[in-house]
Amino acid sequence: MKAHDGMYIDGAWRPAAGEDTIAVVNPADEQEIGAVPAGTAADVDTAVRAARAALPGWAATAPAERGERLAALRDRLVARADEIAGTITAELGSTLAFSKAVQVGVPVAVTGSYAELAANYAFEERVGNSTVLLEPVGVVGAITPWNYPLHQITNKVAPALAAGCTIVVKPAEDTPLTAQLFAECAAEAGLPAGVFNLVTGLGTVAGQALAEHPGVDLVSFTGSTAVGRKIGAIAGAAVKRVALELGGKSANVILPGADLPKAVAVNVADVVRNSGQSCNALTRMLVHRDQYEEAVALAAEAARTYVPGDPRDGESRLGPLVNAKQRDRVRGYIAKGVEEGARLVTGGAEAPEGQKSGYYVSPTVFADVTPDMTIAQEEIFGPVVSILKYEDEDDAVRIANGTDYGLASAVWAADEATATAFARRLDAGQVDINGGRFNILAPFGGYKRSGVGRELGAHGLTEYLQTKSLQF
Repeated sequence: MKAHDGMYIDGAWRPAAGEDTIAVVNPADEQEIGAVPAGTAADVDTAVRAARAALPGWAATAPAERGERLAALRDRLVARADEIAGTITAELGSTLAFSKAVQVGVPVAVTGSYAELAANYAFEERVGNSTVLLEPVGVVGAITPWNYPLHQITNKVAPALAAGCTIVVKPAEDTPLTAQLFAECAAEAGLPAGVFNLVTGLGTVAGQALAEHPGVDLVSFTGSTAVGRKIGAIAGAAVKRVALELGGKSANVILPGADLPKAVAVNVADVVRNSGQSCNALTRMLVHRDQYEEAVALAAEAARTYVPGDPRDGESRLGPLVNAKQRDRVRGYIAKGVEEGARLVTGGAEAPEGQKSGYYVSPTVFADVTPDMTIAQEEIFGPVVSILKYEDEDDAVRIANGTDYGLASAVWAADEATATAFARRLDAGQVDINGGRFNILAPFGGYKRSGVGRELGAHGLTEYLQTKSLQF
């Protein structure tokens, strides 16, 4: 596949400072499909300097004009949607249908939403004898993950640019080709030189250099809680802003009287989505004791319909995990679940039947899971669902809130009022009510160790703004 051998800095593709490269591997067949430069601290420094030089001009650009550039960027993403979707499928393993509808479709909508918001947002207001100004925070260092390689870039780039910030993006090393396509679209959209910059490389080298760089005013990171802690410490030592969207162990609570078959089917579909590699996946299903075995049977039946297969096949419903390390990690959690006494209902740690290559894991359902088990506490990041039993609503709240995470959750009940009352008791940044649809204008982010700050919509824009008041 097409891969640039340089970095996109200051409006052009420029040679990398070093000669090392990172291979990009197709997780469906384990074949190398390209290579990108392994960026160094020198590359990061060049990119940050370009962003700093471009900041005054971009910050002074009228918000409506910034919105026009974002609209042009959205249009370029639309024009190249099939190419981007195919690239995501090739380097991540998402099924082609999912790549088109979600991996590309949602980022296009997000970019468009910020094009509109930039033109209509109130960047200043009168408060008594003061005028309050909302101004760009400055240069943003964005470190993005591999599981939603375009979405997580647009989630940071679109609001940052709408706010008047300039940005340097360090994408995940597993999915850099998607990021390079985004850079091409940014150039085609006419973004001024230095407003958007891209440095590929390892997180331990380029990512750390970006987080530590004194020319970066805000670090926006999406990824594991362990890495988020390190970035938070770096930002704290430098007294710079930080936004962290981290891990999750989301609960799906099915209350008595809910549509059980629908709730279970939606839960299983959510967990196998993107091969389970979603931070907000509903990996814990909580069911009342009277309906428990029925739910287990329904979950097993639903999971068996997701047969692992080549993600490039239009009929495939479940692709591979992103790499061998992730596959082995998920299989290790499955083995741990069996070791700790959970009942393996379907799936397992063995390679799926018929898959001789590729990083595949079968959709797996565990029953008889207790809240203290490892698979009920730690983020697995694979197609694994744990079903837990509760006695009453208070017990369900205790179990649902009983992890270090608080990113997302869901509630199913006989009526909206009952579900909403229960949702108010949950320690989670986002709660779906009776299958509520994802809303790109609603804030997304977590409680507890699931992160700091919010993405999407107006709340996501405020992360990239700082406040000044003028007194008269």
